Amino acid sequence: MLLRIIAAVLLVTGYAGLIIPALPGIVLIFAGFAVAAWAENFEYVGWGTLSVLGLLTGLAYLLDAVAGLVGAKRFGAGRSGLVGAAAGTFAGMFFGIPGLVAGPFLGAVAGELLARKDFRSAGLAGLGAWLGLAAGAAVKIAIAFAMAGVFVFVRFL
Repeated sequence: MLLRIIAAVLLVTGYAGLIIPALPGIVLIFAGFAVAAWAENFEYVGWGTLSVLGLLTGLAYLLDAVAGLVGAKRFGAGRSGLVGAAAGTFAGMFFGIPGLVAGPFLGAVAGELLARKDFRSAGLAGLGAWLGLAAGAAVKIAIAFAMAGVFVFVRFL
């Protein structure tokens, strides 16, 4: 019974962590599913399914990490803009949701301006970084719900 409660707390916290930047949502979701499988002695959900869920967790982290940089690059950011977007994303984590929204944009713009680009190019790089970040978050949320679908399918069908 205790393992089921722990699994439920991890899952609820993990899904909240998809929105709250201070929580590693996708990792907590994976941990919740692993504890839920453990609670049933891996009778229904085994190591194969947990391996698939682990791969999905890694994929979500990878796509989320590179999405902002890819977006900035697609909108014309140079090396300075990409470094700025990464630095802005990192710095933004310490300022909650407003920081996560503004950080990549401001970092890419600052990087491009420091590289002596014009305001239009810098703004486009910032917009690309922000759009990439939004796309990465959407993909991470989609993967989290796909993980739930895999778990439920294997567990109950």
